[in-house]
Amino acid sequence: MPRPRAAVAAVLLAVAGLSFAQPTAVPPLVNPATNPHPAKPSTVELLPNEALLTPFKDVVPVTFVTKNQPGWAALPQYWNDATEEAIDPATGEKLTRKVVKIKVPLGLTAAPPVPAENPITLAKWSLGKQLYFHTGLSSDNSVSCSSCHQPGKGWSDGARTSSGIRGMLGGVNSPTVVNSAYNRLQFWDGRAASLEEQAQGPVGNPKEMFGPAARAAGGPEPDAWEEAVERLRASPEWVRAFERAFGTAPTRDSAAKAIAAFERTVLVGNALHDKAEARMRKRVADEETGKFELTAADYEAALKDAFAAKDANALAALGLDPERDAAKAGEVGGRLLNGRTLLFGKARCTNCHVGDTYSDGGFHNLGVGVVNGELPRAEFGRYAALPTGHKDANLVGAFKTPGLRALLSSAPYMHSGDETTLEQVIDFYNRGGNANPFLSEKMRDTAAEAAYLKARAAGQPVDPAVATFGPSRKPIIPLKLNLTDAEKADLVLFLKALQGDPVDPVVADPTRFPDATGRASR
Repeated sequence: MPRPRAAVAAVLLAVAGLSFAQPTAVPPLVNPATNPHPAKPSTVELLPNEALLTPFKDVVPVTFVTKNQPGWAALPQYWNDATEEAIDPATGEKLTRKVVKIKVPLGLTAAPPVPAENPITLAKWSLGKQLYFHTGLSSDNSVSCSSCHQPGKGWSDGARTSSGIRGMLGGVNSPTVVNSAYNRLQFWDGRAASLEEQAQGPVGNPKEMFGPAARAAGGPEPDAWEEAVERLRASPEWVRAFERAFGTAPTRDSAAKAIAAFERTVLVGNALHDKAEARMRKRVADEETGKFELTAADYEAALKDAFAAKDANALAALGLDPERDAAKAGEVGGRLLNGRTLLFGKARCTNCHVGDTYSDGGFHNLGVGVVNGELPRAEFGRYAALPTGHKDANLVGAFKTPGLRALLSSAPYMHSGDETTLEQVIDFYNRGGNANPFLSEKMRDTAAEAAYLKARAAGQPVDPAVATFGPSRKPIIPLKLNLTDAEKADLVLFLKALQGDPVDPVVADPTRFPDATGRASR
C-alpha cells in the first residue's frame, strides 16, 4: 500500500538516522536560531565536516553486481540487503557492516560507471531519490525532475516536448533516464559530461525549473542554484540529511551528486531477447560446439519459458496473450530471429545502435528537423554544444544515438518527438531520413552520389530529384533500405523484444524507501 506523502520525507531522514516532521511545501525563510547555516555556503562549508558524516561503520554502500561476477545468480531480486567485511580507514578496525547489492539486469554486462568522487551510499541514494521527486528545486515549487522523467511513462513524459515552470514549452523530447548511467555524454546534444553535470541543468533553465524572484532595481541577476540551495537550507530536515550523506549543509555540488547517484540505479534489462541469448549460451556450452549463434529455437524456448511463467510484461510487449497464444511460440520465435538479422544486416541499425544498451554514444545527423532541405539554427544539435575552438561542421544537426531498450514505454521518438510509433520510426529510416547538407554518411547512398557526380562531370543527364547543396552543388542522396512490409513488422517485433522488465519498484515508486539497513519492503 503506498505511503502517504507525509511519510515519505520521514523515511528519508530515518535512513540517515533521524526523525522529523514533514517539511512545509515551500520552506520558510532561514531562521538563524534554528538553522545556523547561511543560505549561501562559504568556501569552508563546501568541504565535508567529518563530525557531521555518518560514521564509517554505519555507512551502507550501494554496489552493483553483474552476471559475470560471483554471487549474481544467488541474488533473489534487484535490490538486496546484505553485509560486507570492511576496515575502517580511520582506525584500522575490522568490522561487518550493511551493504546493498544491486543485481544488474540480464543483458547489461557491465556495471554502471561510478565516479570515484561520488561513490553511492544508501543515505546519498535516498537523498537523491527524494530530491528527484521534490518540486522545491523549482523556483515556484511546481516542477521536479520527475515531472519530465516520470517512472510511469518510461522515465520520460509521453509528450512531444516537455512543459516546465509556468507551462513553458521546451524545444526537444524529454530523453529517458533508463540506462542513462551508461551514456558517455548526457542531453540530446551531449553538453553534459556526466549525470552529475546533467542534474544541474534543469534547475537553471527558465523553461524548466527556474523563474527568478523579483530583482531589485540595479541589483544583480538572481542565481537559480543559489535560490534552490537557500530553499533547501531553510529546512533543518534537509540540512541534516545532507550533513549525514555529505558532511555539509545543502550545496549545488552535493545535490547534483545525490540525484546522479539515484539515477544510476534506473536500469532496465532482462528482456526476452536477453533470455533467448542466455538460452543460446547454455545450449552452446552443452553442445560444446563453440558456435555462439542465436537460432529461432532459442527465441522459441525463451517464449515458452515466458508463457510457463505467465510473464505478462514480456508477452504483452510482443502483443501475445499469456493464456491464449502459447501455440504461437514457434512462429514468433522465427520472426524475432528475422528481426534481429535485419537489425544487424539489411536495416543497418547497428551502424549506430550497438552494445548492451544499443547505442554507440555518438551523434548523427538523420535530417530530423529539416525544413525545405535546410536545418534551422535551433536544430544544430551537437555542433552548437561544442565549445568555441572545437566546432566540427560534420556534427551540424547531429543528435545523440538513443538506446533501444524499453522503447514501448518512452514514446514519442526522436529528439523532436515527431514519430509517435516504432512503425513510424522504421518508415523514417527506410526512406533514409531527410536530405540536408550535413546528413550523416551512415544515412547516405554514397555510391549513388559518386555516380551522380561522375555523370554530371561527363555532361550526362542526372536525376533532377536529387537534392544538391552549396556552391559546389554537392548531391545528398539518402540511402533507402527497401524493407518490405513483412521485414518492417519483424524488425519492430524484435525491438519490442528488448522491452525488458520494468524498473524495480524500490527505485520507481516515489513513496517507497529502504530502511536504514538497506532492507526494502516487498
